[in-house]
Amino acid sequence: MILDDLPTLAVASAAAFGLALLSAVAGFGGGVLLLPVFTALFGLRVAVPMLTLTQVSSNAFRGWLNRRELHWRLIGWFALGAVPLAVAGGLLLAHAPLGPLKRLLGVFLIGVVVWRRRNPRPRKPAEQTFAAVGAASGLGSALLGSVGPLTAPFFLAYGLTRAAYIGTEAVSALTMHLSKIAAYGTGDLITSRVLLFGAALTPATLAGAWVGRKIVGRTSDRVFVVLVEAGLVAAGVLFLLGL
Repeated sequence: MILDDLPTLAVASAAAFGLALLSAVAGFGGGVLLLPVFTALFGLRVAVPMLTLTQVSSNAFRGWLNRRELHWRLIGWFALGAVPLAVAGGLLLAHAPLGPLKRLLGVFLIGVVVWRRRNPRPRKPAEQTFAAVGAASGLGSALLGSVGPLTAPFFLAYGLTRAAYIGTEAVSALTMHLSKIAAYGTGDLITSRVLLFGAALTPATLAGAWVGRKIVGRTSDRVFVVLVEAGLVAAGVLFLLGL
């Protein structure tokens, strides 16, 4: 690694640690907030595949930490929709208009929180619903880098909280991110610099996930849901602002 990259790597590592910790506590949010940081440092077309590499390590580690609480049937249905749409979105990344899609997603996320507050006990979605959730998430994530907040309302409505929610969401997302990497590689977006920084940021993301796991074990279900909803609103605002 050349010396000129070290200051950039230090900033990126600090951001990756803090936002991996956030993801480990709320189940999502790190990717949404990390994307603007990576975009400022590297540019959008480099930031999205680089973010995907850091999310692979973070999600894999969160899944392993919560492996005893995983809901494998939900993961399977999610992957059924996510994998093909993530590949398609990865191939479209170089040409898609990202701004309007981000703002539409921001409106959706804020609307979901309002709806949940008006309907505190929503009907439990069927397992098969997660194929559609995975498809929407796979396409959006491939184009925008991260749409973790999109899946949160559905996992919450299914009744998952804390370790079950965080682990199941993480492994579901992992199937999507691995598919995106394959598509980015086909489109020549996985360069040697992307691989170098992705590998260098892995220790920071693993450390953040481990610290966050310690915090979430002391959080009540009620506080956990409030944290997730607050994250949904924050992510929605960021998308509306085009960040």
